[in-house]
Amino acid sequence: MNPSLQRYLAQYPHRGRLLISCPDRPGIVAAVSQFLFERGANIVHSDQHSSDPEGGLFFMRIEFDLPDLVQRGPEIEQEFRAVSQRFSMDWRLAYASQPKRIAIFVSKEEHCLLELLWRWRAGDLRAEIATVVSNHLDLQETVAGWDIPFHHLPVTPERKAEAEQAQLALLAGRADVVVLARYMQILSSDFLQHWPNRIINIHHSFLPAFVGARPYNQAHQRGVKLIGATAHYVTEELDAGPIIEQDVQRVDHRHSIEDLKRIGRYIERVVLARAVAWHVEDRILVHQNKTVVFA
Repeated sequence: MNPSLQRYLAQYPHRGRLLISCPDRPGIVAAVSQFLFERGANIVHSDQHSSDPEGGLFFMRIEFDLPDLVQRGPEIEQEFRAVSQRFSMDWRLAYASQPKRIAIFVSKEEHCLLELLWRWRAGDLRAEIATVVSNHLDLQETVAGWDIPFHHLPVTPERKAEAEQAQLALLAGRADVVVLARYMQILSSDFLQHWPNRIINIHHSFLPAFVGARPYNQAHQRGVKLIGATAHYVTEELDAGPIIEQDVQRVDHRHSIEDLKRIGRYIERVVLARAVAWHVEDRILVHQNKTVVFA
């Protein structure tokens, strides 16, 4: 395990995260707080949002410390069901001491992969990188020095379904989230149904924007004044899943196509890394095709 991650886990061995979404009504915060208090928990962070206090939806994320949380977890989850039923909650309890395992999918470009690896080594990405999967061999040497398994699974139009089955078999029981770090393949609906809201993609524009091939050439031809990137969950509708994070940078007529690509690579790296960090720290609630991010 990454030493930086080990230090974090040692610091917060009893930290839990409770994520809730439900119809808004009085008493939700009081009921949840009372429930945790009665079991000896100490709330250390609490974030909440209402889409409309009069008939809207309520979203909540609570971090708390509770001795022996992992051992007591099943009991606490069972007991919390009474509260959840009372308020018609969708909810889940996550354990900070059980870091999520990331599978990174790549093709030939390395910038997003390297950003994730750097942040992971620095301890800024509080997760385990379980594997790197690629349809090409170009980045095998890049990964070799990180003591992370690299799996080459070629994808061709004729054998795409076979390749995806091999990917699913590789991930089964070994990963909690898939990150498409400039993976230049469209995942099938069969693959996606195994990973709802657990596949994060980085798109090379501030969506909606230039689609298809050579986006920076299109942007240059149009004389754009902003370029950006969008990280989102992957759904069957191409590049239209719930948006997690976006960012932009101003450009002008002095920037060449290569300048736009260079600036774009930087924004892609940062935006994807933020989105992945928020996901593995359980900071994202998804409702329909939107996200609430307690960053």
